[in-house]
Amino acid sequence: MFENKERTDISELGEFGLIKHLTDTFKIRHESSIKGIGDDAAVLNFKDKQVLISTDLLLEGIHFDLAYVPLMHLGYKAVQVNLSDIYAMNGIATQVTVSVGLSSKFPLEAVEEIYKGIELACNKFNIDLIGGDTSASKQGLVISVTSIGYADKDDVVYRNGAGEGDLLCVSGDLGGAYVGMQILEREKLIFLENPNIQPDLEGKDYIIERQLKPEGRRDIVDLLAQMEIKPTSMIDVSDGLASEILHLCQQSEKGCNLYEEKIPIDPMTYETARELGLDPTVCALSGGEDYELLFTIKQEDYPKLKNDVDITIIGHITDKNSGCKMISKSNVVHELKAQGWNAFKL
Repeated sequence: MFENKERTDISELGEFGLIKHLTDTFKIRHESSIKGIGDDAAVLNFKDKQVLISTDLLLEGIHFDLAYVPLMHLGYKAVQVNLSDIYAMNGIATQVTVSVGLSSKFPLEAVEEIYKGIELACNKFNIDLIGGDTSASKQGLVISVTSIGYADKDDVVYRNGAGEGDLLCVSGDLGGAYVGMQILEREKLIFLENPNIQPDLEGKDYIIERQLKPEGRRDIVDLLAQMEIKPTSMIDVSDGLASEILHLCQQSEKGCNLYEEKIPIDPMTYETARELGLDPTVCALSGGEDYELLFTIKQEDYPKLKNDVDITIIGHITDKNSGCKMISKSNVVHELKAQGWNAFKL
């Protein structure tokens, strides 16, 4: 939780004073942002573009634990996970709105930390904060982010376009965010048993950052455009690789073959999973929160990206009747099952 000797009660500012205080330093960068914060509604003009909109809700105790999530990281992540949905449509994110529900335990200084993280994300990814709301909350901290972006009509990529023979690709590496969370949970339990023991996170920087400060893959959208590749289908990996592959296959009415040996797993993720008694492949398949992009491309586009170290071909699309299969490292065929994050399974 937030600890600071300075403590300003939010009620001293009131709702509009709070919003003005928190958003005064945010800049408007895009011509499409005609009017941002300060009126009854934002005004946007995307001219001849397709407008993309996505909303996420983050709840304390469900999506994050303030025992080990710094407030600045939380603000950053709240924006990032939402931008990822725009990138998963092959679009460019340009605006966000942020609404926050706050319990009485949060002083102004704590909320400022959240908005510092939001501003860092806006600065890094060239995003305009154009609105939102603040309210009291009896259930702890609530953050709702809506992201808005655009793409040319012909560039928008949906989940339902995968064709038989298409190659299944993923950016980056998988499983790190889940393994990072297991380390944080372990250290939290140790601390609760003995508050004199300091967290031991040495050497785990990469996977801790994968959990606390994920990065939306805007760079992959730009890279594909430079390569003149339009994916046939795409989704971001928020709920685990298996779940996302099944979404693409179900929406496209196809099957797939996924090859376990091709799944990209960082050495730190692999080694730490083993230390914790976890199967690294299961962490990648079911862990979630990696926010990498999973997409399919036509086989003729393969030469364009075959040498890119940040994109891995992990399988291919088959006909619907073949089902969704994973071929293990020992060449055993398994039915692919989703065991990832379920928002209503508490």
